Amino acid sequence: MTQEHAANDAIELVEVGPRDGLQNEAEIISTQDKLAMIDRMIDYGARRLEVASFVHPKRVPQMADAEAVIAGLPDRGDVTYIGLTLNKRGVMRALATREGGAMNGKGRGIDQAGCVLVASDTFGQKNQGQTIAEGIAENRDMIRFAKAEGMSAQVTISAAFGCPFEGEVKPETVLAIAEEMAAEDPAEIALADTIGIGVPAQVNDLFSRLAELLDGKIPMRCHFHDTRGTGMANAWAAYQAGVRTFDASLGGLGGCPFAPNATGNIATEDLIFMMERSGIATAIDLDAAIATNHWFGAKLNRKLPSLVARAA
Repeated sequence: MTQEHAANDAIELVEVGPRDGLQNEAEIISTQDKLAMIDRMIDYGARRLEVASFVHPKRVPQMADAEAVIAGLPDRGDVTYIGLTLNKRGVMRALATREGGAMNGKGRGIDQAGCVLVASDTFGQKNQGQTIAEGIAENRDMIRFAKAEGMSAQVTISAAFGCPFEGEVKPETVLAIAEEMAAEDPAEIALADTIGIGVPAQVNDLFSRLAELLDGKIPMRCHFHDTRGTGMANAWAAYQAGVRTFDASLGGLGGCPFAPNATGNIATEDLIFMMERSGIATAIDLDAAIATNHWFGAKLNRKLPSLVARAA
């Protein structure tokens, strides 16, 4: 890929603020405020949003109102709503939002199942009660089930750049998982740096190898956390390796309840600033995103981590 070609390719934002951004917040955010946040995100140009996760409320209390949030989503034909699913029960709940919405006239429900497995036995067991092998088998079933029921499904390989419990994760482990998932033809395959330990050289190498494995047949997506300050550099390295779809969270909110000391996602505002200033189209109104940051920061009574929003 030449630099000239790369500079002409727009990116797609997957706004994960309503799910990943909020799941680690100690104070429960009201359903009304979550929906107001999502409305503002759509207004600033987000067209794919991860709006909820289908997990047990005792595990992640912030997501206890998942179905209520989904029922209140605006019925926009140009927006894709993603629900995080950790197992087949989660996919069934996602499908139920579509059926319930059709029966009750409350929106259309979830459009896409966000399936997840972890590239580490220990972290996988803590996060969703699955070893790598069990995660592969479960995610095969999840993708097949979702597609059979008419729902799109994508998959994220978490802890792809390192595990909080086992340390280094070998690239060969990640690529072997990706090959297994590619056999199910998901809508896309993402690699997630769940604990923010990856560096640009590692990111470029792993995504370049993933691109070779997928051979253009399945799109790639990236998901970075900024725990060690490398998140934005990693996003740029992923872009150079051919990634065009990026997860980011309003204000840089986020963190995983099951990953010790993991901090927020890369900030939507920082990602958009970097890409736009580099001549890469994003379809996001940065000023509106910064205004949404300030609005939600006031709700939380603190400034959000995004550096671009703080500098505005």
